[in-house]
Amino acid sequence: MNTPEQSQLGKASAYVDQYDASLLFPIPRQGKRAEIGVTGTPPFFGADLWTAFELSWLNPRGKPQVALAHITVPCESPNIIESKSFKLYLNSFNNTRFADASEAQARLRKDLSEAAWRGAAQPASVGVKLLSPELFDREPVHELDGLNLDRLDIECHHYTPAPELLSAATGEAPVTETLTSHLLKSNCLVTGQPDWGSVQIQYSGPQIDQAGLLAYLVSFRNHNEFHEQCVERIFMDVWTRCQPIKLSVYARYTRRGGLDINPFRTSHPQALPANVRTARQ
Repeated sequence: MNTPEQSQLGKASAYVDQYDASLLFPIPRQGKRAEIGVTGTPPFFGADLWTAFELSWLNPRGKPQVALAHITVPCESPNIIESKSFKLYLNSFNNTRFADASEAQARLRKDLSEAAWRGAAQPASVGVKLLSPELFDREPVHELDGLNLDRLDIECHHYTPAPELLSAATGEAPVTETLTSHLLKSNCLVTGQPDWGSVQIQYSGPQIDQAGLLAYLVSFRNHNEFHEQCVERIFMDVWTRCQPIKLSVYARYTRRGGLDINPFRTSHPQALPANVRTARQ
């Protein structure tokens, strides 16, 4: 079983520029899920939406090609793909010749699917969409929709996750709200490097105390955990403490090394959000 400590995180790495799928380093999701009380089928659906901004390869004549890639990794997959290994893998395309963009896309889909679903009884596919340069100016920038919690003037004292800050008006009529914050920050599980994000919480059910929710989100500031794990922790804490009827948690983290990771978790089946970057991304 791969662990984060066995990955290339925090270690000097040789940058291979010839295709090498073995660079991908999958890490099982279940260990961190067990920490938040998810031991069987998770009470959520969703996916991790990645954007690769530094993707390049050579055409058959040796001329460099560039593209953006949107990658969708279902949260039902047994593994996350450690981000530094993902970067090293993408770097291995740099001096590799492919017949065309379709061949590069197929190789990405095959390798990423194998890593994400490694060990699964019924493996499935990862979604990969390539955008060529003539489509770059169609990529929008849009902030997460919803009421911004950051408007609240609160005192913050907790900088490690404090779910006890969460509460909801369980004795009152249910509401439907979309709440956002730009104050989400956590740290890499291994290196401690900061991960900056914006988060959107949509729910129906007892009205959540907004000041407490904002203080709770701020409490991740010194917490060491991968992006996907933070979002699942937020989902489970809100789900158990506030008891909504429906809940979705979506975070968009700023990129590092040409990659951003944007986990989405929802209690009920629905379409994934569009992979649209925010201004900070």
